[in-house]
Amino acid sequence: MGFMSPWHWAIVIIVLVLLFGAKKLPDMARGLGQSLRIFKSEVKEMQKDDEAPAPAEPQRELPPSGDTTPGTTSNADTKKSA
Repeated sequence: MGFMSPWHWAIVIIVLVLLFGAKKLPDMARGLGQSLRIFKSEVKEMQKDDEAPAPAEPQRELPPSGDTTPGTTSNADTKKSA
């Protein structure tokens, strides 16, 4: 025996038919199928995004030509502040 024997499945189907009626079950199954298809496609897209290489870090701007010593001001900076 497994988790759900054929008798268990029969009881579940009978309860579903009694609760929802025979006319509603195909619509419910169709909606469930569409939901599963959408879920699968979204999972594939997420996996595809994870496999894509990460973008390279942007290059940093170089300091203006002239003085390249950190912490010092160039002539252009001193003219602006004066």
